[in-house]
Amino acid sequence: MADYLITGCSGGGKSTLIAELADRGLRTVAEPGRRLIARGIAPWSDLHGFLLAAADTARADLEIHRSTREPVFYDRGLIDALAGLERLGAGSVPDMLGGGRPYESLVFIAPPWPEIYASDTDRRHTFDEAVEEYRHLAKLLPALGYRPVELPRTSVAERAAFVLNALGI
Repeated sequence: MADYLITGCSGGGKSTLIAELADRGLRTVAEPGRRLIARGIAPWSDLHGFLLAAADTARADLEIHRSTREPVFYDRGLIDALAGLERLGAGSVPDMLGGGRPYESLVFIAPPWPEIYASDTDRRHTFDEAVEEYRHLAKLLPALGYRPVELPRTSVAERAAFVLNALGI
């Protein structure tokens, strides 16, 4: 199994990169939060409950792909949901993970990119809030034993090539 997490700043181009990887025939998993919002479970009505649901969705995603031999690329995932819960004071990510590491050690992280950031009906927080989220993840990942690799601020095709080259795919 090779589960690769693509995380980072909201509005940093993660979902666009995931779509590009899918277009290239790679196995991808859509962001749990966006899927929950599409089902009517929204963070603005109950953020804690939303993050718990996102964590459950991410765990289910990992279980679905547990026996997959090919690489799987996750748009956000369990670490993101648990990091959100940690920011709310609901516990520490290491404690919530229980010592496990659900993704490969190499994690791709999208940096803040104000030129492409946009709010929409599903992304209601500000760019500054997105940057704080990024900073928390950038500090958390190494503490959990991950090696974050920052995605370049470049075209989606070049970003996809960067990811695949970094993995030797």
